[in-house]
Amino acid sequence: MKVAIYGQYQTKEAVSYIKILMSILAKKNITAVFEDHFYELIKEQAFPTTHYSTFKSHQELDESFEVMLTVGGDGTFLRAVTFVRDRDIPILGINIGRLGFLATVQKEHIEKAINLLISKKYVINERSLLSINIDPSNEFEGLNFAINEIAVSRKNTTSMITIETYLNNEYLTSYWADGLIIATPTGSTGYSLSCGGPILAPDTQSLVITPIAPHNLNARPLVISDTTELTLKIVAREKEALLSLDSRTVSVDSTATIRVKKADFKIKTILLHENTFFKTLREKLLWGEDKRN
Repeated sequence: MKVAIYGQYQTKEAVSYIKILMSILAKKNITAVFEDHFYELIKEQAFPTTHYSTFKSHQELDESFEVMLTVGGDGTFLRAVTFVRDRDIPILGINIGRLGFLATVQKEHIEKAINLLISKKYVINERSLLSINIDPSNEFEGLNFAINEIAVSRKNTTSMITIETYLNNEYLTSYWADGLIIATPTGSTGYSLSCGGPILAPDTQSLVITPIAPHNLNARPLVISDTTELTLKIVAREKEALLSLDSRTVSVDSTATIRVKKADFKIKTILLHENTFFKTLREKLLWGEDKRN
């Protein structure tokens, strides 16, 4: 088995678990190839003692890779998607962060997870993504996709912005708010949830439109079909607004028109047999717990 490994930053705690992971992979005769920048970070910690191959871009990830392992939290998982893209390589996240809706393997269970991976005791879930096109320019050229959400928000001002929203070219409404989130089912447990949006099961063929601190209080989150194409037109006092795709953010002209639709490829995620989405919800959101007893 050949796996790609990606991470972003290292704490003392993270380093200890990375050492455990590398030891287990070596013991299982699994070939590990590290993302180049991540490899340089761990080399600063005076390990590993043996040399590992590296990759620098998604072009270097071919069909010889069976899995990508991410080491970190959900943010690390999101960044890994920019390497995998449409390569059809399933991702398994090892959670050394906090919440972990995407990185579902807890750091204490690394060896157990690798054993389940080797024995094929897992299912592969396909996750939909969003793609965007920005007129008059496209600052995300080549990386114009998001697995969690696309968000438009104000920049350098306390004033609200107005976002005219169209669904399949039909006018829906104008949101007067700090911003607007378009979330996938995967992203429904992220930024959208914190702004009052609903949780969608990963296999739901829907999107969520969630306003950020809307001034018109009757503006509620709206669930729409994922076949819908959205057009967002920004109206703002400032010359620029912020546009983010997952954790990647750029400034766009406040007169920009943003078109959003489902991407033409999906990301494969690995769910080990002992884990389910609803089990993760219960554990992460403390559903069913009664603090009175």
